[in-house]
Amino acid sequence: STQRSGGFLTCHVLDTANGVPAAGMRIELYKYDNTDTDTKQMVKSFVTNSDGRLPSGPALKGAEFTVGQYQWIFYVGDYFARFSSSRICGTPFLDVVRLDFGLDDPTDHYHVPL
Repeated sequence: STQRSGGFLTCHVLDTANGVPAAGMRIELYKYDNTDTDTKQMVKSFVTNSDGRLPSGPALKGAEFTVGQYQWIFYVGDYFARFSSSRICGTPFLDVVRLDFGLDDPTDHYHVPL
């Protein structure tokens, strides 16, 4: 059977503490192994643009966009460390935010806001 395609995955990060897009945040995208959910492989790494979006458009599209379980990793602690007023003590409230999600329709648009 032929797998339909056309779907894509996007992401947008907003810094609600400072009321701006989260520009310059490092994000990584991983895909879990279909048979072993303890095993994952990095798909791509990104740094958000001035609008808090991925600079190259969708994270996944075309042949890269496949059904499966994925994980975003957002390095929010590193991002907020650049704002001295956001870091009151040495231990950040949020450091690394992991978000597990699944893609099951290769024709759909999936959007992850943070």
